[in-house]
Amino acid sequence: MKFSNETYNVIKWFVSVVLPACGVLVGSLGKAYNWDGTDLAVTTIAAVTTFLGSVMLYSTAQYNKNGDDDDGQH
Repeated sequence: MKFSNETYNVIKWFVSVVLPACGVLVGSLGKAYNWDGTDLAVTTIAAVTTFLGSVMLYSTAQYNKNGDDDDGQH
């Protein structure tokens, strides 16, 4: 599946900025308010972020390896 550069950049921003920030927010607020399950939620967010980042990295490596036409798509 190929994405436009704009779509790819949005996904990359979400995986590299939004999800880690969400993990920190949940962890911080969870500890501050003594919410049950905070550690599980943070671990889940971290696992999803790591998985998506790995898939994105692999996809980028394959895109660059194949030397696709310069059509502006990932």
